[in-house]
Amino acid sequence: MDTLPFEAPPRHLFTVSASSLGAWLDCPRRYRMAYVDRPPPPRAGAFAHSSLGSSVHNALRDWWLAPRPRRTPLAAGSMLDLAWIGDGYRDREQAETWRTRARTWVTTYVSGSDPDDEPRSVERSVAARYGDVQVRGRIDRLDDRDGELVVVDYKTGRRGVSADEARGSWALAIYAYAVERTLRRPCRRVELHHVPSGEVVSHEFSVESLRRQLDRVTDVTEEVRGAVEGVAAGGDAEELFPARPSPGCAWCDFHRSCAAGRAAVAQARQPWDGLASDADDAAREVVVPVA
Repeated sequence: MDTLPFEAPPRHLFTVSASSLGAWLDCPRRYRMAYVDRPPPPRAGAFAHSSLGSSVHNALRDWWLAPRPRRTPLAAGSMLDLAWIGDGYRDREQAETWRTRARTWVTTYVSGSDPDDEPRSVERSVAARYGDVQVRGRIDRLDDRDGELVVVDYKTGRRGVSADEARGSWALAIYAYAVERTLRRPCRRVELHHVPSGEVVSHEFSVESLRRQLDRVTDVTEEVRGAVEGVAAGGDAEELFPARPSPGCAWCDFHRSCAAGRAAVAQARQPWDGLASDADDAAREVVVPVA
């Protein structure tokens, strides 16, 4: 008897973000602990540099969401104080030193912004389908400049920003693609804003370059999907998600729960070790122009 040909069911969407793919590339075991294990292993406490970045991001978000009369540099400093997260610092004195610095960063940064130039959105979550992958992320700010949508990503790290970083960022590629798919308007320009220095670098994706970035995302996603599905089918999680020991293990949230990480780096970093030193700040002031 003739039978109809069997057609495999469509694959389910597999959701990824730039941060989850970064975890996989750094160490598949860290990915498993963060995104697969339930319940996940206990994480390390907060890092001061993460608290610092979140405080600055939240203050800038609040500044753009405030009514127009409150969009002043002085108000930005007050918003930083209200948004301040003091976790991870060595002591109260160190936290206060960095709060003062962050207040200066924020007030100086908004002094160079036009408070009347209303952004399209701030802190916007976006997601879009690319093949059988759903990419997602959260955009710090989306501008509409003369009909052109521009993705703005704030940075607060000890290093500045570079054109190569903007060009090669999976996060920025995901943001641009997801915005374009969601709002049905071209979005090709992306910018990195280094708030401490005021430095801004930009990149303009072409259709081809954006496709290349997303193809790389899906290639890595296939690796992740294979490991996740392998565990669901009864495979050995230790083999499917191998540890990749490196000096970076000292910064891992799961250092205490990973024997390979402890063997590679006996002592985890102190929560405040990611902050720039005074020497770093002095060097940056010399080589990085302030907008």
